Amino acid sequence: MFGLCALAGLLVVLTLVDLVYQLLRNGQPAISKFGLGFITSTEWKPNFSIEGVGAMLYGTVVSSLMAVVLATPLGIAIGLYLSMMAPARVRAVVGPLVELLAAVPSIIYGFWGLVVLVPFVDKLEPGLHSALGVIPLFGPASPIGIGVFTAGLVLTVMILPIISALTRDLFLTVPTELKDGAAALGATPWEVIRGIVLPTTVSGVSAAVVLGLGRALGEAIAVSFVIGDVTAIHKSLFEPGSTIPAEIANQFTSPVNSLHTAAMFYAGLVLVVIGMLTSVAARMIAGRFDVTQRVI
Repeated sequence: MFGLCALAGLLVVLTLVDLVYQLLRNGQPAISKFGLGFITSTEWKPNFSIEGVGAMLYGTVVSSLMAVVLATPLGIAIGLYLSMMAPARVRAVVGPLVELLAAVPSIIYGFWGLVVLVPFVDKLEPGLHSALGVIPLFGPASPIGIGVFTAGLVLTVMILPIISALTRDLFLTVPTELKDGAAALGATPWEVIRGIVLPTTVSGVSAAVVLGLGRALGEAIAVSFVIGDVTAIHKSLFEPGSTIPAEIANQFTSPVNSLHTAAMFYAGLVLVVIGMLTSVAARMIAGRFDVTQRVI
């Protein structure tokens, strides 16, 4: 049993190492030519051998962060409702339905975003601009409803079931004795949640949020339908943009030249590094607030 478990863990490590190696090996021509300037350059012109992922990196980070900011409180609220507030019958129906959202293929979310969400956002953006136009992020509305804002909303819907399902399971693991003891001392349901449930599960909730962020950072197909495919940086969320995964998915099958292919491998490497750094940072932050570790 020890050998099988160790082999499983080793297999994961070897897979990750090989993944990074393949990205480095195939992206070497672009790494040698562009260096670290590839990350900050906003020019993406494969026909002229001028390539940089700065604009795509901006679109990736902004749309993913927007999705996490919107999905995290909603996911935690759904998890709390299903684990502590909902009647058993409601929990038995709503819980599986939320989890089924995670099983919907990405291309279906893309179709839904294009057919349903884009017309909705087209009508929503003028109101947001009128109310919050003093903030650069809410600039003039897009005439067609396609842009980074719409991509962020699609990603929010995609990562919401991941965060909500994981947080629900985490909240169910909190010992009943702790919750009942707090209630017996006169704590309200909100005080039980704030003082017992959330502090006890903060490390796991952070991991759930990071998992959702990783899903958002790596999404390609659904985002490519609604973001606009424009490799430029705009202050406003309503302007069209692009992301690294979407650009790779759109161009990898028809590269202009070998340097273009290598540049896409390099872009994939940048995306992997961002995911790793995000995961490490989240674990460090969660460790500072982990009640169990402090007690031990």
